Amino acid sequence: MAKHKLKQVGLIGLGNFGGSLCQEFAELGTEVLAMDRDADRVDDYASIATHCFVGDSTDEMTLREIGVRNLDLVIVSLGDDIQSSVLTTLVLKEIGVEKVWVKAQSKYHRLVLEKIGADRIIHPEKDIARRIAHRVTSDKLLDHIELSKDFSIVELVATSKVDGKSLLELDVRAKYGCTIIGIMKGEDIQVSPAAEEVIEKNDVLIMIGNNKDLNRFEEKGL
Repeated sequence: MAKHKLKQVGLIGLGNFGGSLCQEFAELGTEVLAMDRDADRVDDYASIATHCFVGDSTDEMTLREIGVRNLDLVIVSLGDDIQSSVLTTLVLKEIGVEKVWVKAQSKYHRLVLEKIGADRIIHPEKDIARRIAHRVTSDKLLDHIELSKDFSIVELVATSKVDGKSLLELDVRAKYGCTIIGIMKGEDIQVSPAAEEVIEKNDVLIMIGNNKDLNRFEEKGL
């Protein structure tokens, strides 16, 4: 089954994070409706976003007029203006936007956003910090992507301990409770590798599982 791709995304707030998202979405061919109170910021992204508006995102009429209700997703990134972030999120949900993701500044900001119905809370600085910390403290870990409080996807470098062994021999799922979903061999990547696939030293194992199981495999299995 083909993966559904977002067609139209709204970005409210064109600071560093929102502006970077605007650039990335545009490069991926996604239609972007961008909005900010700062006319200079809007001018900076007018040639990148599909539509760009100067306006107050806490004003319900303004949001209705620019058609945010028809968007597949709206991402709110209003810097340190927590009040506007909360009010904007509340208005977006009130007028029926299906998916609203919001960048949170603090634990309490997140708690309020959850209460008013934000569909996903984004902590870019926290996520980056976690990934860097995991990488620095492990000579085997290349990347760490948190899926939830308890589950993650990680990239681990295969050591000599598993060199020449097949996935069947390792039997990682039965022994450790996590799953190898891909193997990177140089520039090539194998998705859903067969049980007969042999791992070589320095291959990158792409794994998914409970954090405790992944840590256990990293410490004892590699």
